[in-house]
Amino acid sequence: MNALNDSYGLRAGVPSVEVYRRLRTVAGLSDKAPEAVALALPNTWFGVVLHHEDEPIGMGRIIGDGGTAFQVVDICVHPAHQGRGLGKRIMAALTEELERRAPATAYISLIADGPARFLYEKFGFADTAEHGSIGMYRSMGAG
Repeated sequence: MNALNDSYGLRAGVPSVEVYRRLRTVAGLSDKAPEAVALALPNTWFGVVLHHEDEPIGMGRIIGDGGTAFQVVDICVHPAHQGRGLGKRIMAALTEELERRAPATAYISLIADGPARFLYEKFGFADTAEHGSIGMYRSMGAG
């Protein structure tokens, strides 16, 4: 690890509702209602929070049923700290936990925004369309 990254620490767990919302919005992800976040965070299968000098500046979570299906969500790093391999550190910690505890037959999915796909490909994720599938979604707020 180089000296730059020595001031960063990764801790297992999830952030507070307020920190979660702040990290998402500052990183350009959509905000979520505090009530929804309060319901979601305790259901995290595994999560990490990245700190810089005790300030939370990044996070990532895995959600799922614990056996057959998992989804990697909420990967983000504060823009002031991007470009330093920190997203890769978050993904490495999440992947390590999946490899340690998830059954070999589990299906792990994620939605890659823009160039983030190149990061995820380094961890074995592939475009579903190349395998005859297409990712789909529905937002409950969409009319």
